[in-house]
Amino acid sequence: MFDLGIFLAGGMLVLLTMTASWLLSLRLRDASIVDINWGLGFVLLAWFYAASTPGSDPLRQALLVTTVSLWGLRLSLHIGRRNWGKGEDYRYQAWRQQHGASWWWRSYLHVFLLQGLLMWIISLPLLGALGGGPTAPTLLDGLGLAIWAVGFLFEAVGDAQLSRFRADPANRGRLLTDGVWRYSRHPNYFGDAAQWWGLGLMAWAAGAWWTLLSPVLMTFLLLRVSGVALLERGLTKSKPGYEDYVRRTSAFIPWPPKGEGR
Repeated sequence: MFDLGIFLAGGMLVLLTMTASWLLSLRLRDASIVDINWGLGFVLLAWFYAASTPGSDPLRQALLVTTVSLWGLRLSLHIGRRNWGKGEDYRYQAWRQQHGASWWWRSYLHVFLLQGLLMWIISLPLLGALGGGPTAPTLLDGLGLAIWAVGFLFEAVGDAQLSRFRADPANRGRLLTDGVWRYSRHPNYFGDAAQWWGLGLMAWAAGAWWTLLSPVLMTFLLLRVSGVALLERGLTKSKPGYEDYVRRTSAFIPWPPKGEGR
């Protein structure tokens, strides 16, 4: 059964973590560290929820903690390596210049607390999957795990391929259209969403079907807010040939390119 008290305690944990991160960002003058915290925050919540629900099935608990830890630690490590030594992300730099002297407190509300609130809401399936008591995993758990694995593959491979591509000076100004990027313009975002749908199915298997709100919200954010929509506006203007890539390549769900085999 879903425990509201544990969920509220998780919210307090997020608040404390984000507040500490914000204070560190003020010292470093770099709000970009919030992006590194995204994956790590879910790992912390998964372990906290697992420790707070000792009556949950051990196998489902192990599956949930392992999958979330793999996803969150890989994502945070990837973002940390990508941002290392490059200073504050251009988005936060623009907001810092726009808000001037008030940025120190605006960053707390508009960046750290907002992201913390989203993290807390999106973490619903983690507690939902563990709150179902000692019920053993079912075929729905297996389906969720399979979808999670597909998503992890697309996100990890997509990020790795893009990192290698950008590291080669010969690719400056060019588009990555090979590998998993041949089948989706945003395979890493698709992979992220798929993993949360997999976790949502595990929560459904434990009786918390209503926590599917979480993957719905995550997919919406990736498609319409901070992911695909935001990135594509810039790429269309800055990357020659991107419009042609758009015409032949699926935006999100991996699919064979249009005209393939003709």
